[in-house]
Amino acid sequence: MCDDDVYYFWPEKEDYEYLLKILDRTLIGGLGPTPDDLTKETAAKFFNQELVVHEESWKHIESYFSKSGRIMEGSNAKQAYFPKDAVVLPNPNGTAPGAILKKDQKIIVVLPGPPKEMKPMFINHVVPYLQQYSDTILVSKVLRIFGIGEGVMAEEISDIINGQSNPTVAPYAKERDVTLRITAKARDEEEAKKLIKPVEDKIRERLNDNIYGENDVTLEEVVAKMLVSNKLTIATAESCTGGLIAATLINYPGISEVFMEGAVTYSNDSKMKRLGVKADTLEKYGAVSEETAGEMAEGIAKNAGTRVGISTTGIAGPGGGSADKPVGLVYMGLHIDGNTLVRKFNFQGSRERIRQRATMNALDWLRRELIKKFNN
Repeated sequence: MCDDDVYYFWPEKEDYEYLLKILDRTLIGGLGPTPDDLTKETAAKFFNQELVVHEESWKHIESYFSKSGRIMEGSNAKQAYFPKDAVVLPNPNGTAPGAILKKDQKIIVVLPGPPKEMKPMFINHVVPYLQQYSDTILVSKVLRIFGIGEGVMAEEISDIINGQSNPTVAPYAKERDVTLRITAKARDEEEAKKLIKPVEDKIRERLNDNIYGENDVTLEEVVAKMLVSNKLTIATAESCTGGLIAATLINYPGISEVFMEGAVTYSNDSKMKRLGVKADTLEKYGAVSEETAGEMAEGIAKNAGTRVGISTTGIAGPGGGSADKPVGLVYMGLHIDGNTLVRKFNFQGSRERIRQRATMNALDWLRRELIKKFNN
């Protein structure tokens, strides 16, 4: 139910109200192979239907185990049995199919529990099924934002949010970024797109480069595509992030065209030997410093023979900080085609959160610099 422009969204509590009223019950979880997984059995009993094997599901489960080099246990066969009149919903992300049951104007939907299985199933199968009972649809487009917080973003577009009717505009703070979801109710998709576009245009004019993508795109995907499309080779030198920048970029399948290598240079010795950071720099300014971050970025680019080098050095905590260099202090270096930039960040939170925030900010900084470089 997705295309390049429109995203049929996973509903929040106020969404699909007109569809969800149609449902008598939505049951999530309890579709596994164990004896206490009784969701389908309960639904079948409610509708007075026997459970029968669904051949396509049986083959899918067998194939799933075969591809992973395992033998399907007898208990897993239980997942291929459904009430005989059920509409079975395929699950390409797991072994538990879902189902829609309808009898005497009553509808029950059963879905697997894991979100990565449940959400696509709801979007791709349940929503289209329920829409046959309504003469309108809800279509949503999500704008993904990084570099400003939810509060600042909301202030920038407060008049748009306060003046919303159809479409509606809803901000959400996520773990990795902030999102704006523009939702239109219309008779069809084309009409919904026409309603969404002027609102989207106005938001883009306000937030500019803080918007990095749409719908399900990730920040690393956006950055990786920019690197690949511009044939811009890159290498990473990480201290406090411990390889997270490299690992995040490698999430993108085509990154091997430009990603040359990643070095985790945690000790001073490794910074000197692997990256060529000067001993005088480390002695005078310390490992966590603007000067060290710059030399790290330059060193990895030179040694790896890449046009881009990116580095991090900081104090992730929970201990080790000082008044001058507190926990959460991170310096980043960015070397692009002979020019070196350095930025200072102060992050809050746990060790894991500091490392994650540093990684995402490094990628976002690279994204913005690439926009400047190739849009001029």
